[in-house]
Amino acid sequence: MRTEPPRPPRGRQKEAGRNDERLLRAARQVFADVGWDAPVSLIARRAGIGMGSLYRRYGSKEDLVRRIQLVGMARLTELAEETGALPDPWEAFAQFMRRALRPDNDGGMLSIVGGRLAATPEIDAAAERLRVAVDALVQRAQAAGALRDDVTVGDVMLSLDHLNARLPATTERIEQLHRRYVDLLLDGLRAPAPRPLPGPAPSWTELKSMWHAGPVEDDAETEAD
Repeated sequence: MRTEPPRPPRGRQKEAGRNDERLLRAARQVFADVGWDAPVSLIARRAGIGMGSLYRRYGSKEDLVRRIQLVGMARLTELAEETGALPDPWEAFAQFMRRALRPDNDGGMLSIVGGRLAATPEIDAAAERLRVAVDALVQRAQAAGALRDDVTVGDVMLSLDHLNARLPATTERIEQLHRRYVDLLLDGLRAPAPRPLPGPAPSWTELKSMWHAGPVEDDAETEAD
């Protein structure tokens, strides 16, 4: 029996999808500009939609932020898997680092709104998929002798958090600075290393405690990173 391919969204469904993407894009911009205390009315205004439309899609600011976190982690995971298919291990790792800082990726939102909300099982699962995907890039580059062997997935993600810091500049200038500093960082990550890094690397549990409120359970496999 032949299965018909799914039909693309049409009409109201397509319009709802566009509104949702516009809303998430506006929310990312507003939270980056104002922080957690940004009113949802500002987000709706920036997105060009009514408050009723916003609350029909997301019942609270917390629901909206969790959606941003999930989308951000999913996009970074997809990016890590996509770049991981490149034949050169170092280029795969470097491309991930560079592309993770583009405006259409949301990794920086993890730290911008981090520590405000408790993680849900769905967010924990998304975070684990992200960890596995990025760790695969790290281990492959290290196995090829291209990435220093004292770098962990925790180092990578925390570095991206810092590079995603909001800069007092235009979007074009922010992109220029991101490219400058990620290349500076990549030079420091390449093997051979001139000297060992001081102190232990950040564990995945530490990162999760920065991203989410409340106690975070240790994971033996994660802590091995």
